[in-house]
Amino acid sequence: METIAKEIKSKINRTNPDKNEGYVASMIEEQTARIPSDVYLWAALGAMGTSLTLQLLGRNHTALFIGQWAPSFLLLGIYNKLVKQLGHDSADRE
Repeated sequence: METIAKEIKSKINRTNPDKNEGYVASMIEEQTARIPSDVYLWAALGAMGTSLTLQLLGRNHTALFIGQWAPSFLLLGIYNKLVKQLGHDSADRE
């Protein structure tokens, strides 16, 4: 198992020796860094509240659909925070 991991790391290092982000990833980082982290938290809470309301109204399938958005919003918030702290934009500021 360890040799497979070493082989994969070796291939990755040969593919991108400078460890630069691709064009698409850079554009996503640039756009998501502009959004405050609170937006994602409020979106997740809004999805949970909407889901609860729909559940109480008996619209179970729609409630489940909307309720599944909350983890995605929270993950996007984590990504946003990481981009701001560790992404290419932090290197540009230094």
